[in-house]
Amino acid sequence: MTGFETVPEQHEAKRLLAAALADGPVHAYLFHGPAGVGKRELARRFAAELLGDHARVERGSHPDLYLLEPLGDQIRIDDVRELRRDLHMRPFEAAHRVYLVQGADTMNEDAADALLKDLEEPPAYAVIVLVAEDLGPLPETIRSRCQLVPFRRLSEPAVREAVRERAPELSDDQATTLARVAGGRLDRVERLLDPAAVRRREELLAVARAVYLEPEFEAADGAEALLAGITERGAEAKEAAEAQVDSLELPAREAEQRVRRAQRGAERDELLVVLEELEWWYRDLVVLAVGAETAVVHVDRLAELRADATRERLHAAERACELIRAVWREAEELQLSAPLALEALLVRLRDELADTVLRA
Repeated sequence: MTGFETVPEQHEAKRLLAAALADGPVHAYLFHGPAGVGKRELARRFAAELLGDHARVERGSHPDLYLLEPLGDQIRIDDVRELRRDLHMRPFEAAHRVYLVQGADTMNEDAADALLKDLEEPPAYAVIVLVAEDLGPLPETIRSRCQLVPFRRLSEPAVREAVRERAPELSDDQATTLARVAGGRLDRVERLLDPAAVRRREELLAVARAVYLEPEFEAADGAEALLAGITERGAEAKEAAEAQVDSLELPAREAEQRVRRAQRGAERDELLVVLEELEWWYRDLVVLAVGAETAVVHVDRLAELRADATRERLHAAERACELIRAVWREAEELQLSAPLALEALLVRLRDELADTVLRA
């Protein structure tokens, strides 16, 4: 029996880690997959099993646990050099020393090269666990020296169960909608249940509908409304990060970088959420127009969708989804300015859907 049971699904990852506990761990693991699906929690629990002390690992106070997280936007070579110095210290209490490297895909080239040297010939007692959302930025030389542990988006039933646990007062339709909008990520469930997030979502869907329902729709006004929500989310993350760093008594530069990284990360993630939900709204217009109502994401808004999902809007809505996906890909690769991108997108959506106002 391990401590993995509280992490939903991720059966392949759990199988690999259970085998590691039974047969003895290899020197390095690479947990990879989307955000919010259990990578960090399972990494901590794997460390706890190896070190035999769940309470202190959870608190981050076990002497044989080393945690490295990005400062600012990257893990830099100085961070890895410090880890390497620690790597050659023998365990204080346990049979292993465990090194958790969160955000491993943010390592710059120098940091990755420095870490590679110890991945090639690590001390026998060291277990290095890299946690990454994206394998792409990591050099093949690092990937090939780690056992890959894959993570996937959670199923709709698993996310709906999490919604039920956190908000039992919601109706079945509301719980199903949140589970689908969360896109298989539990971190999004937490945010979607926040009252401010509920309000932001209402404003977002109002913009999505105004594009084709209001003949005088102004793309600049719509973009401003969406950006206000993104900025608000960033401010929330900044406030939470400031409270956290105050309790850690970090050097001023490190504290400032952590706060800035938290704010920028939250704003980027909120932008991706906005784009995803815009796409899902127009996708819902498509699936309803072709009679596939069971596939609708926004099941709590079926009355509005049934009124809006006309055959005349079908092809325009399909094209709208394509336009949003293109912007989402650029946003994921950090290749755009949110204010300019959102206004330009809404202009194109308005132009694509404009003639459906009169024909619908």
